[in-house]
Amino acid sequence: MPTILDTLKKGTEYLEKYQIEDARLNMELLIAHALKVERMQLYLDFDRPLNEGPLETLRELTKRRSRGEPIQHLLGSVDFCDLEFKSDARALVPRPETEELAAILTKPERHIPGRILDVGCGSGVLGLTLASEFPEAEVILSDLSPDALSLSKENAEQLGLLSRVHFIQSDLFESINGQFDLITANLPYIPNAEQTELSREVHRDPSIALYGGEIGTEIIERFLNDAPYFLRSGGHISIEFGIGQDKRLSDAAWDAGFEEVKTLKDLSGIDRFLFATKPA
Repeated sequence: MPTILDTLKKGTEYLEKYQIEDARLNMELLIAHALKVERMQLYLDFDRPLNEGPLETLRELTKRRSRGEPIQHLLGSVDFCDLEFKSDARALVPRPETEELAAILTKPERHIPGRILDVGCGSGVLGLTLASEFPEAEVILSDLSPDALSLSKENAEQLGLLSRVHFIQSDLFESINGQFDLITANLPYIPNAEQTELSREVHRDPSIALYGGEIGTEIIERFLNDAPYFLRSGGHISIEFGIGQDKRLSDAAWDAGFEEVKTLKDLSGIDRFLFATKPA
């Protein structure tokens, strides 16, 4: 009967053969998931034999991972800003850059918003993180996709936030009413022509959450053009965007009448986030 260590080594080699990045970490996560234990527990139980039940589950999970199914889908969850969210094919797998944006928006020195809108909420990671950090705020999550909204509602319920958060199916601001202190968005920004260049994992994300048009910025530019009408005076927007899109989107924000337009780099040193303010 193979031990945890035997299975880890064999599975890592198998995933490496299929060019899976961080193959050993992936196998550790899959083994821990199959055994229903914390990953670090594996290091204390390397000599533990695995019986056929967990092995059968693990074989299927490993095979699916080798075909490019995201590890988050296989585990059914993802950690984001110290919160656990459900993750599946209904919405984009949360990216580390979006977690960086959430961390910026929840810094202690930031103004506490009274009313928050998360446009294109996907699985809800950004809007629900803000709802968790700002318990007095009214938070609305919107998305064009009913599948994404259903997942974000499940996450709100799992986090105990369902009674405090509102959900609206909307194409950007089409079904939104009222004005907000903070509007945040992680909208599609990949140019249509780059579809063939994406990894197998990204191809498992919904197309509606990935592609922003021929240039890639079309949806975000629509957002920037309409956002001022839904902001209170002195209100703020924050968005995530793609590589090389900073100049075009900054210009679009200025053209829409925003002030204090600035971009920030992500931890990789790439211009990734745009912040702007509606004049008071």
